[in-house]
Amino acid sequence: MQFKDAILWKEAINDEMSSLNQNHTWELVDVPSGVKPISCKWIFKKKLRSDGTIEKYKERLVANGFSQKEGIDFFDMYPPVAELLPSE
Repeated sequence: MQFKDAILWKEAINDEMSSLNQNHTWELVDVPSGVKPISCKWIFKKKLRSDGTIEKYKERLVANGFSQKEGIDFFDMYPPVAELLPSE
């Protein structure tokens, strides 16, 4: 990172990694032979206040799930939104 605000981005990345670890988002395992792991990338975004000043440096680690094949790499799909159940 060669940006003037690289230190702030690195802090944001460390916070995100800490959060992912605390929430037990994944489990590290050995990759079986013949299997190619899914790659991922960081998405960086600055959250701005209404006056245009920077409120927060925000980033996400996103898996490149488009490379997966249904029935081979995954079997179930879950929407990234909450499903509201009818009240009884």
